[in-house]
Amino acid sequence: MPGFSSIFPSRLFLPHLRRTAHRALDLLLPPHCLSCGGEVAQAGHVCAECFTHLHLIAAPACRKCGIPFTSEAAAGEDPTCHDCLHAPPPWEAGRAALVYDDGSRRLILGLKYGDRTENAALLARYMHLSGRDLLRPDAILVPVPLHRRRLFTRRYNQSALLAGELSRLGGIAHWPDTLMRIRHTRPLGHMAGPQRRATLHGAIAVRPHRIAGLRGRHVILVDDVMTTGSTLGVCATALHAHGVARIDVLSAARVCPPTGVRSVTDTVSLPN
Repeated sequence: MPGFSSIFPSRLFLPHLRRTAHRALDLLLPPHCLSCGGEVAQAGHVCAECFTHLHLIAAPACRKCGIPFTSEAAAGEDPTCHDCLHAPPPWEAGRAALVYDDGSRRLILGLKYGDRTENAALLARYMHLSGRDLLRPDAILVPVPLHRRRLFTRRYNQSALLAGELSRLGGIAHWPDTLMRIRHTRPLGHMAGPQRRATLHGAIAVRPHRIAGLRGRHVILVDDVMTTGSTLGVCATALHAHGVARIDVLSAARVCPPTGVRSVTDTVSLPN
């Protein structure tokens, strides 16, 4: 008689079954918009209406955290925002593909909580465009880690999926197991920057088997959403402690103040 595990697939295998099911449905049914679910001409895209609600971050933007300036004059000669000037983050350069608003939130929350893992490929295309000057062939893509308790619940790390898609797009090394959360922390969503940093202190470390390979290398940290940069900062600090030569950060979206948001769909060629 077959064992229990041979009848019921493990929780970790379920996302692969869901992805296979989604692909099978795309063959049988008209492709759907990754945001609203409406019909589109090709799978893996968003419809024209949802596309107009996506705001890609383009220059001028802060060179450290990717937050957009309202104009070239506001950026000045050194495009660095007030916060990064007064408290420089522990990385060299930062880019974010999209403003985190209603348009991008559907795609990101669907990826993060709704098993819509196919959204990672579209978001990675935007990230590849935004971070093309950082994505050098000798870099290593390292995703922000999840604690094993949260990974068991969610079944996958959305940042690792984004990094994997970026790796395929740019032919860049992807080390998804580089960082680990050694302590479970409370959700950070409603915390301010200082509270986030205090909560995350000592919670992230480098896996021992990766330490030697990181020395002198260029690492690009990958995350889904940058809010205050606290999580990325803790990750960068852990990497710096082991001799990484350069750290950049790349996120799918950036939380921005309303005054910093502007539509660039008429001035930038977006990969739908």
